[in-house]
Amino acid sequence: MTHSENPWDWPEDIWRGKVDRVRAGDRLKPAHWPGGATCAVAMSFDVDHETNDLRDGGTSISAMSRGQYGNRQGIPRIMDIIRRHDIKASFYVPAVVAQLYPDETRMFVAEGHEVAIHGWIHERNSVLPPEVERDLQLRSADMLEKISGARPVGIRTPSWDFSQATLEITRDMGLAYDSSLMADVDCYRLLLDGEDTGVVELPVEWIRDDAVYFNMNRFSALRPYTPPEAVFDIFCREFEAAHAEGGIFQLTMHPHITGYRSRVWIFEELIKLAKAKGGVWFATHAEIVDWVKTQG
Repeated sequence: MTHSENPWDWPEDIWRGKVDRVRAGDRLKPAHWPGGATCAVAMSFDVDHETNDLRDGGTSISAMSRGQYGNRQGIPRIMDIIRRHDIKASFYVPAVVAQLYPDETRMFVAEGHEVAIHGWIHERNSVLPPEVERDLQLRSADMLEKISGARPVGIRTPSWDFSQATLEITRDMGLAYDSSLMADVDCYRLLLDGEDTGVVELPVEWIRDDAVYFNMNRFSALRPYTPPEAVFDIFCREFEAAHAEGGIFQLTMHPHITGYRSRVWIFEELIKLAKAKGGVWFATHAEIVDWVKTQG
């Protein structure tokens, strides 16, 4: 790194330009939710399956078998809970996963859930040339529509990796929303270089993601360290606060992580908790964004 590249030597227009490239605009917190509900509950699943290994050019049969578990065991367990409790959810599906498991992808839409963009092969946007990122995002939308029969209206970038070009691509595609950023707990308008893009953010957070607590990589220092009971407690506290504030409880899960017998109970118990609390609206991310846009 040369002296001129040191961040502490940047002139104000450089660091301010980086900060202002993508910013949170007006908060979109409705005065009420449909049917007089107090809180919106947005359950989501990143259906990564084998692409976690494929995106890095991996050839690990072991890693890909863990991804296949997501299809063989994780999704059936999760769908059983969803059906019994009659709730809606959003599924973020890489295009390669949709091609590997087209019946699974079609099932989500057929049963009234949302299928949205999650990259082509779970690529990292920040390392892609802008023209490659644009091509992959467009092709992903086309592939999901071709397989599922429904055109996606939202995106969650793989690993929530957001490049300097991502929002511009999303805006140009006419997508209604993104769900990859973390500037708030309520929906907000996304600004690009200070201008409203028309894209709404439904924010995520690593605190509300199962991967940070349970993920495992035996070739790095990444090891599960949080017992399921503790994760359930964290998620419960997030829900209780969202309910008290009249906001959104948004949760990100992965079939190959949450879909294990010792963990999937967390998902069901959260549904039971929300229903017992009362005044909740279980909705897809697209439905929530549509509501806040009409109320905002």
